[in-house]
Amino acid sequence: MNLRLFGYLILLQALCYSCARQEKSEALDSTSSKKLDYIRPIEGKDELLDLELVKKGKVLISYGDCNSCHTYEKRAKGPAFQDIAKRYPRNQVYVDLLAQKVISGGKGSWGNPVMDPHPNLQESDAKAMVSYILSLE
Repeated sequence: MNLRLFGYLILLQALCYSCARQEKSEALDSTSSKKLDYIRPIEGKDELLDLELVKKGKVLISYGDCNSCHTYEKRAKGPAFQDIAKRYPRNQVYVDLLAQKVISGGKGSWGNPVMDPHPNLQESDAKAMVSYILSLE
């Protein structure tokens, strides 16, 4: 191999390494800013939640399929229940809205994850489940 060609190969390898490092650095910066913006609390007035509804929601969640995508404290396929509670105000408007999202499914509120629909879930049960989630600290 001639020396000039060898020099070009070394230069090309150094450029590729440099670009890969910069992309990795940008990805880390992007990830850290996403973590800061992950919850994005929505302003609103908190209301008292019906304690009986909250208790019913806890039972329904424990017997449902929620834990296949959600955990209580850490982000999994979907957001953590505690993160959902941090984002949304505890009031009837958001209980109703989120119950409909549980039933019909959705996407985009938490990035790329898609909320699978639960069309066989009764609205009253979905509201109980959401009430429980919003009650978490």
